[in-house]
Amino acid sequence: MARVPLLQMNRISLTFGGDPIFDDLDLVVQPGDRVALVGRNGSGKSTLMKVMAGLVEADKGDIVVPAGVSVGYMEQDPDMSGFATLGDFASAALDPGELYKVERAGEGLKFDPDRPVDTASGGERRRAALARLMAEAPELMLLDEPTNHLDIEAIAWLENELANTRAAYVLISHDRAFLRALTRATLWIDRGAVRRQEKGFEAFEEWRDKVWDDEDMQRHKLNRKIKSEARWAVEGISARRKRNQGRVRALIALRAERSSQIKRQGSAAMELASGPKSGKKVIDAKGLSKGFDAQQIVRDFSITIQRGDRVAFVGPNGVGKTTVIKMLMGQIAPDEGSLSLGTNLHPAIFDQSRSQLDPDMSLWDSLTGDPDMRVSGKADQVMVRGNPKHVVGYLKEFLFDEGQARAPVRSLSGGEKARLFLAKLMARESNLLVLDEPTNDLDVETLDLLQEILDDYDGTVLLVSHDRDFLDRVATTTVAMEGNGRATVYAGGWSDYQAQRQKDAPQKAEKSKTKAEKSKQESTAKEGLSFTEKHRLEALPGIMQRLEAEIAKLEEFLMDPDLFSKEPVKFQKATEALVERQTALSEAEEDWLTLEEKAEN
Repeated sequence: MARVPLLQMNRISLTFGGDPIFDDLDLVVQPGDRVALVGRNGSGKSTLMKVMAGLVEADKGDIVVPAGVSVGYMEQDPDMSGFATLGDFASAALDPGELYKVERAGEGLKFDPDRPVDTASGGERRRAALARLMAEAPELMLLDEPTNHLDIEAIAWLENELANTRAAYVLISHDRAFLRALTRATLWIDRGAVRRQEKGFEAFEEWRDKVWDDEDMQRHKLNRKIKSEARWAVEGISARRKRNQGRVRALIALRAERSSQIKRQGSAAMELASGPKSGKKVIDAKGLSKGFDAQQIVRDFSITIQRGDRVAFVGPNGVGKTTVIKMLMGQIAPDEGSLSLGTNLHPAIFDQSRSQLDPDMSLWDSLTGDPDMRVSGKADQVMVRGNPKHVVGYLKEFLFDEGQARAPVRSLSGGEKARLFLAKLMARESNLLVLDEPTNDLDVETLDLLQEILDDYDGTVLLVSHDRDFLDRVATTTVAMEGNGRATVYAGGWSDYQAQRQKDAPQKAEKSKTKAEKSKQESTAKEGLSFTEKHRLEALPGIMQRLEAEIAKLEEFLMDPDLFSKEPVKFQKATEALVERQTALSEAEEDWLTLEEKAEN
């Protein structure tokens, strides 16, 4: 029996009064689909998702959602007017007996349901909107950058939830690891056309490059044919009094075909110019301690950072990663310990809040009004790494067109704002680069380019990111901040840190087992289980069984002695997946034991 689509779009066109964003678009989402929606920043991903959600009306075409099918959309900027708390907003559509779902989502996504809406940050609002969607559990979920403002632990929780849901979903994300783990099909928006491949994001880049290679070959053949026909048209005049009008019309048609082809957007011409070399030792911190009120950020933390190091800081949101970096930069004084900064440092800082961007300023004024970029007596030029450039020309290097130069910053997408911020950052010379969540909203191609630039950068990099793939490709050292002042330095990136942590876990667990069990028994005695805990206890056996099956398959796959030499990429990914699942299984078993003990008391 043929499946009834959850959503069907027929001949959709949308222009917003200018060039078509989509033209004659057909799209079907089936039950069980797990789809990555990918494309360059500004290609229309979020717009297409809003059309699917019924929030943006197409100029023409039909959208069909069968009666009884529920479609949920995670809003980027949710309207919470009329709600006192984030929990009120997240649970608005639920029956009283389903409120535990919001509590559970709140625990996983780390948002406080009791937080007043008026005092909630943008990230907290987004997490509440995501919790609302996960609790409502529609048959089709439309998720636009759900991992933004989530730390790695919350991303892992969301990844597990989506992996086990029966719902279909369409997913926009810059997080490669997240997309690779979850998707089975890919929708690719490219110059107004939407292509579909029945393979997940893992196969996207190979598919994209093949499409572009075929396109280049067809364009090359078309150009050769036009040259041949044009030569005939010119040379034939001397040999014949009357031209073959049919061939002339064919030549005109060929030229029209070439003109109608939409040129691919190139890569941003991003470049980081290192300033004068810093001293060999950039930062030397010994025994640093810092706390605010009841929160201890770090305790007795020491690290030596040499020129050329790429140091990543990871940990839950709110643990103090940005505070530690500011302390290492000398911007915040430690409570205890000593800090020595190297000589001849020229820092450049990428601020995760993009606070240096005024939303009411135009892109033009945002660059020319920057004191570090201003060219005396030249209102239309900016100073870029010591050389003057026309402001529009520099904006074009970062993929902005001339029409956007006078537009306000607030009109830009998240990815475009990130590119504008990078344009400001990369205009100056530096030898110490601080990147606080630089990957948010950037498309895959721009992330690849940023990684290549950092590889070639002669200076030192301090990085905060929740993008596991980006951390693996950039970081040479990882500082894991785990709360209560604990900050541990590991060699390598995210996967290296996870592998070392897994190796150390059995020894630490054995030492603390007796004390931990006694503490749990004392704290949980006579309390009984809450509704959320009962639900968790019921779900844990199935979760553990699934994880054990996945671990067995991965271990069997890794037993191939030739795998490392023949398929090193597959070997690395399988190893990473094995470590993640072993960690998840250990945590699930600990949770089950704790809840069982609590249920018996």
